Amino acid sequence: MIQKQPEYAPTEREQAFLAGVEDSRYERQIINGLAPFFSEKAPEDMLGFYSPDEVVQLRVLKGTERDVEQRMPVKITRHYYELAKTSPSIQRLVKASPDETLDLAGSEDPGNQMDYSPVEGLLHKYEMGLMYVVSTCSAHCRFCYREELIARKEIARQDGTVAKKGLAKIPEIIPYIKQHNAEVAANGGRHPESGREKLREILLSGGDPMVLNNSKIAAWLGALAEAGVESIRIGTKEMAFYPQRFDDAFLGMLDRFHETYPQVGLHMMLHFEHPDEILAKDEGGNYIEDARGFKQWVPATGEAMRGLASRGWLTVENQSPIIRGINDDPDALRILQREFKRAGGENHYFFCGRDIVAYRAFNVPIERAWQILNESQKGLSGVEAHARLSITHYKGKTEVNAVTNEPIPGLAGSENGVVIFKILRNAGSAPDRGKVCIVGRNPDAVWFDGYNDRVLFDEAGLYDYARVTKPGQAPASAARIGGCCR
Repeated sequence: MIQKQPEYAPTEREQAFLAGVEDSRYERQIINGLAPFFSEKAPEDMLGFYSPDEVVQLRVLKGTERDVEQRMPVKITRHYYELAKTSPSIQRLVKASPDETLDLAGSEDPGNQMDYSPVEGLLHKYEMGLMYVVSTCSAHCRFCYREELIARKEIARQDGTVAKKGLAKIPEIIPYIKQHNAEVAANGGRHPESGREKLREILLSGGDPMVLNNSKIAAWLGALAEAGVESIRIGTKEMAFYPQRFDDAFLGMLDRFHETYPQVGLHMMLHFEHPDEILAKDEGGNYIEDARGFKQWVPATGEAMRGLASRGWLTVENQSPIIRGINDDPDALRILQREFKRAGGENHYFFCGRDIVAYRAFNVPIERAWQILNESQKGLSGVEAHARLSITHYKGKTEVNAVTNEPIPGLAGSENGVVIFKILRNAGSAPDRGKVCIVGRNPDAVWFDGYNDRVLFDEAGLYDYARVTKPGQAPASAARIGGCCR
């Protein structure tokens, strides 16, 4: 029997907020898949995005184990194509390549995220929750951390079931938040089982929430605010793919939300990987500067950024993975951080690549990523250089805190230097936050398992943990797990 979904009844305050929301029509001019390039039915000026040789190579892989579209769907907007014409980095970001399926090792559920999913579509790992509210974006990054969601792959769950990741639904998510927070309040501020505080922050993610219309985004904002959520983030790469989405209708919806729920924090988490996504170029591929030497933003992107940054009650932050062939360049990252801060944003995290399927085609070695970011922040002021380098372990976000070139006297295994990891975000009641792990260097390591044989000190338990059995728990210590973090 098919169970009827529970209904959700908005409050009068919600209804008043939602009644004033305006939806707009958007012309993203999306090219979906490789078929338009194979059949030469893509717009004439875009056909050259793939060379004849590239078309042949990709066509040969169709229907095989190395079919690039089976791994990750192909998608691009007209706006992003125009930027890509003068940017090899942007091309690498969205162009499918046969190289990406040479090695298909990797996890279908990186970090076993579904262990922390008490309700379909919600990950509740910290005092915040992440929600999958949509399973697509305006364009698709080839290195996407959520390729299993975007490609609608079936995932093996801890209970033995196998199914595609489901999307969050208001009638299911809101009761969970209210129940969790009620149990926290009744227990003096901590959950009786997990020890966590109230679920006070939610990240709308996916996919990209900004492909939804304003009414659907507003429905989430209103429902979460009424449930007692104190802070809401919207994670999006839409300002890179289609900045026109940040129009007066969307900004007006945010204004109405703030007027209705002034105590709820609102944060836009943008994803720019490279300065070519934000800065205007001339025909020679050089950044355009005004008479005073200020670099000029792509007009539509600059307008969208000003629309967000001008609202003092709204924070605008950027985070990005460091990916081979895209932004593994200190100069590019330095410009990106400097320009984003100048425009009124904050630099949040840079990430080491995750262990997605085919991750070896994209990931920069961990130690090299640290060196790139460290070098990029030379010449940045203190307010520009806030970003840290994070790599997502099962136990939580883990900072690549330092890479040394010198041995530590008296510490065997440190002869070639060490890498120091520090847990920044820890599941459950965060018992291991701030703890460190020291490993001997391995310049070729692109994931935690590259250090399995050279762990020197591990109070953080990065190489000695057990998976949780309930979503609210924190990982416990256990015997060393081979192939860590898979």
